[in-house]
Amino acid sequence: MEPTISHGRAGSHQAEKPTAILSDEHRVIERVLSAVEKLAKGPVGALEPWKKALEFFRGFADQCHHFKEEKVLFPAMEEHGIPREDGPIGMMLLEHEEGRSYVRAMQAAISLVEAKNESGKQSLLSSARSYCRLLREHIQKEDEILFRMADEVIADDEQRKISAAFAQHEAEEMGAGAHDKYLKIAAELEDVTR
Repeated sequence: MEPTISHGRAGSHQAEKPTAILSDEHRVIERVLSAVEKLAKGPVGALEPWKKALEFFRGFADQCHHFKEEKVLFPAMEEHGIPREDGPIGMMLLEHEEGRSYVRAMQAAISLVEAKNESGKQSLLSSARSYCRLLREHIQKEDEILFRMADEVIADDEQRKISAAFAQHEAEEMGAGAHDKYLKIAAELEDVTR
C-alpha cells in the first residue's frame, strides 16, 4: 500500500506541516530501502533494479527530499536558534553527504559489474548495505528528534510558508509528475524484490 502524497501540485503542501510532509517522504524512502536491503543480500543479478534504486535515491531522496531539508527547513531552524555547527543540523548535513558518497560508490560498482569486473559485485552489495543502515538511522533521528525540534520552534504561519516553499521547489525544480514517477519506481522495486 502506497502512502498518498499529493506533492507536485502547487499549493497542496500548504495545509500540512513541513515536518509531516518530510516524514511522509521518509515512508516512501523506507519502502525503497527495504527493496534494496533484499537486493543487497546477493548475489548480484540483474542490474536494472539497482539502477532504478539509484535513480530514486538521486532524484527523490536527494534532489527532492534533502533539498527541502537543506535549503528550506534547516535554515529556518537555524534562524530560531538551533545551531548548525556542532549541533543536530550539522550532523544531518554530514549524513546527507555520507549518503551521497555511498550512492556514488554504488554507481561506480555498477559500472564495474557492467565491465565484467567481478570486484564490482561485492562493492555494490557492501555499499548498498552501508547506505541502507545509514539512511535508516538518519531517518529515525530526523523523525524522532530533529522534526520535533522544528515543530517546537517554528510558528504555524512560518510553517505554512515553508510548506509552500516545498511545493514551489517541486514545481520549479522537479517538474510535474515527479512524485508519481518516484512512487512508481518504489512500487516496481517492491514488486521485483517480493
